[in-house]
Amino acid sequence: QVQLVESGGGLVQPGGSLTLSCAASGSIRIAYDMGWYRQTPGKQRELVAAITRGGRTNYADSVKGRFTISRDNVKNMVYLQMTSVKPDDTGVYYCNVGAETRWSGVREDYWGQGTQVTVSS
Repeated sequence: QVQLVESGGGLVQPGGSLTLSCAASGSIRIAYDMGWYRQTPGKQRELVAAITRGGRTNYADSVKGRFTISRDNVKNMVYLQMTSVKPDDTGVYYCNVGAETRWSGVREDYWGQGTQVTVSS
């Protein structure tokens, strides 16, 4: 079907930077909205950033001015550039894509397994 694999997570110091990558593969006819969500224990999974196929972006207020989402429609990849990171940015980051497969006209959501980001000194 569709598989999403995240990479780039790890330990980073406050004020530092890192970039998350998500590679989508499988029987994708077209990928629509793509985004990054994060999960923190005791909290609901929340939208961090999203980007449409045409490049329109949306960010959570807490990351505006610090994170940048981008995508490559040829490679079916989405990225999250994180700068000036804070301890509150800690969490498991999940890649999400809304896509139609080659054999179905139904748009469905697909999720990656998540990658851990820890901001600490």
